[in-house]
Amino acid sequence: MFLPASLLTLLLALSIMGSPVEARNSSITIPLTNRLNFSNGTINTAQYDKAALGRRAGGISIPRGFSTYTAYFGVGKPLTVYTLIIDSCSSVTWVGAKTPYKKTDTSFYTERPVAEEYGNKANPYASFSGTIYLDTVTIGDGLTVNDFPLGVATESHNINVDGILGIGPEVLSRRTLKDDLTRTIPTYTDYLYDEGKIGHNIVSIFLQPSTADPESNFGELTFGDLDYTKFRNIVYTPVTDAPVSKDYWGVNLSITYGSTDILLRTAGIIDTGNPFIYIATDAYRKYKDVTGAIFDPVTRLLYISPYRYLVLKDLDFHIGDEIFSLTRNAQIWPRSLNYRLEGGAENRIYLIVTDLGTRSGQGHDFVNGYTFIQRFYVVLDSSSSRVGFATTRFTDAITN
Repeated sequence: MFLPASLLTLLLALSIMGSPVEARNSSITIPLTNRLNFSNGTINTAQYDKAALGRRAGGISIPRGFSTYTAYFGVGKPLTVYTLIIDSCSSVTWVGAKTPYKKTDTSFYTERPVAEEYGNKANPYASFSGTIYLDTVTIGDGLTVNDFPLGVATESHNINVDGILGIGPEVLSRRTLKDDLTRTIPTYTDYLYDEGKIGHNIVSIFLQPSTADPESNFGELTFGDLDYTKFRNIVYTPVTDAPVSKDYWGVNLSITYGSTDILLRTAGIIDTGNPFIYIATDAYRKYKDVTGAIFDPVTRLLYISPYRYLVLKDLDFHIGDEIFSLTRNAQIWPRSLNYRLEGGAENRIYLIVTDLGTRSGQGHDFVNGYTFIQRFYVVLDSSSSRVGFATTRFTDAITN
């Protein structure tokens, strides 16, 4: 028998009220590592095209799931440490895909069923199903919250780490509680803020461009504040009110290449869970034409000649009154990592901009993956419903 929603609400409220509220810390920063989330060791971009994340009523297609950033996440007392994917396009946090969930004295079984599919309804790429537990979770240097609603997988498919840490808006958890499809589940960031562990309900993301050197494939996730040593001149823009994208970390922007309009002002999302930048099909065709790129049917990416690379212009993202430019080096896949592309040619110059598969005007006309975030500091601000962008020391890096 499942716990009634009203009883779980009461338990959650009492757990927060009954816990001593400590003085708010400014923030907590945890390290991230870029890793492959699949078994064969290469990125199959054809699978990326198929792995569209079907979400909620109306749906949205977000190719994702193969090369991702992960963090360590402790559960219970004594701790079991899990490796979780950092996902800005979902909000449920769960464990148990590889390392089994270990019950301790801090575990409380709610009997409430939870499940999520990462893929379109006809062809989900990955999924999990299980039950919600309330448990103590720990990150960083011992920062702990109690009675956090944690998904515990009894079944999972195609997740090659222990689970997912969802940093997307809470609304994305709607329809994941299978005994109450209208109810949402508080996010981990919400819990840190509600228990007084962080000063603001925000998450900041800092990533370094990937190279063949494992020491360079790192990032940082900061809960509660900004790391002011990592960026210059932050600019905020409201979360979009466009249908579909408004439920994500969605923003309005336009894209130009030199004097050519690539994508007129429209809505799209920020996604930590995929490596590429997806733009609407009509915009993609314009970009392909102006760059002189060629479509590679093996990798399904565009590539350019060495000469075309030398004359490649900045790709400008117009956000509010500011311009955030991807330099020519920032527009290409790291050449030292071509071996990670299934079918990738060693010396070929691949572009990271690819086809979303739908025409513009849908309310979700671009997906800026982590190759975009690697060049700009990004702030996901739940308290003010806005997203911040800033340049970093890696904005103009030539590591690719």
